[in-house]
Amino acid sequence: MQDVYAFIEENRETYIRWLQEICQQPSVAAQNRGMKETANMVEQFISQIGGESKQLETSGFPVVYGEFSGESEKILSFYNHYDVQPEDPLDLWESPPFGAEIRDGRMYARGVADNKGNLMARLAAVHAYTQVRGKLPTRVKFIVEGEEEIGSVHLEEFVEKYRDVIQADGCIWEFGYKNADGRPQVSLGVKGMCYVELVCKGANTDLHSANAAIIENPAWRLLWALNTLKTPDEKIQIKGFYDKVATLNEDDAAMIDQMIYNEESTLEQLGLKSFLLDLTGIPLKEKLIFQPTCTVCGLVSGYTGTGSKTVLPAEARVKLDFRLVPDQDPHEIFTLLRKHLDEHGFSDIEMEGYTLEHPARTPFNNPLTRAVVNTVKDIYGMEPTIMPMSPGTGPMYILCQDLGIPAVSVGVGNFASNNHAPNENVIIEDYIQGIKHMAAIFEEFAKEA
Repeated sequence: MQDVYAFIEENRETYIRWLQEICQQPSVAAQNRGMKETANMVEQFISQIGGESKQLETSGFPVVYGEFSGESEKILSFYNHYDVQPEDPLDLWESPPFGAEIRDGRMYARGVADNKGNLMARLAAVHAYTQVRGKLPTRVKFIVEGEEEIGSVHLEEFVEKYRDVIQADGCIWEFGYKNADGRPQVSLGVKGMCYVELVCKGANTDLHSANAAIIENPAWRLLWALNTLKTPDEKIQIKGFYDKVATLNEDDAAMIDQMIYNEESTLEQLGLKSFLLDLTGIPLKEKLIFQPTCTVCGLVSGYTGTGSKTVLPAEARVKLDFRLVPDQDPHEIFTLLRKHLDEHGFSDIEMEGYTLEHPARTPFNNPLTRAVVNTVKDIYGMEPTIMPMSPGTGPMYILCQDLGIPAVSVGVGNFASNNHAPNENVIIEDYIQGIKHMAAIFEEFAKEA
């Protein structure tokens, strides 16, 4: 592989420029901003490096599909997305969010870590390998959607419509990071999610707060409903919520034991003194990876501007996400939440579901996992941290495990990449290493039985 690695080094400025170009193009799905232009750009990149590329239509933004031939019929696929989060709050960025400025060895841009850096590293790896060797050792597919940041709302439709093009022997999933000590993470799954909005309505208009003596306040009512969901010691009180949570097996326990989680650096990065419930060590890692959550993501009601306004709000809203673990079902959790609210006297509170995604797991002992893990040391000079499952969420289950396709996550981000936050970044050397790692995976995966 040294010939391929040398080519990557010789062409590093080209690959960095590719990343800058796509990061300078806004692609905010939530605002339908730059989406068509970015889909076209991804399609053109795939075509320019020798792939067959087309946009597959959905009821929302298209999925860009690309395919490259290989020496064997074995298929390695890549799932990525071309949409990014909104760049707000703008005043906290140290350079323009879509400027893709490079300073102190990092590129700063909205979407550079999530997910354009990984996408371009994988395309660059295909380019480098084919330029040096002439042909990839396996067939390679790219599935690049445009709605991941808004919940992959039409991906299930895509899977049903284009099931024949999705099939693969393994899938490298969209994300990947390094720990604070520079050790790459290899993740073997994702948590699921049940994301809902609760709405409590009162009078048909905001009122003077003097009316609070006789008119019910929907903000208080919503808070009382929320107080029934979880106790201060993090126990979720929805009846049946934990019934299908899978118990840890020996492999899970072993991976948790070897998993490196730098507590001190993480707390320092976040400006905190301790983790939730003062957890450390094995219990902390188990809770992060294998326990479900109930989180208030946003809460709004009444007047929240500068100064005071004595108002009795007409409505209160809260957005909640439940991160789910094997073998919880997001649709069942949605139903259990509705039942819980009804049984506690809150049947008037409306519920709307946004993201309902199953948790997903890939076994450690499979050819794709072995190919990824076996190539880490050669590229990074150290063993990876193997994450049994990421604490984050994505549509991995419907695109991979539900179709019998193992999926593994590894990529070019770092523990301070600031995904979804101001000053999102990747380290340039991590990006170049990521290109080399993808090229090495092509060859190793082709050898695995």
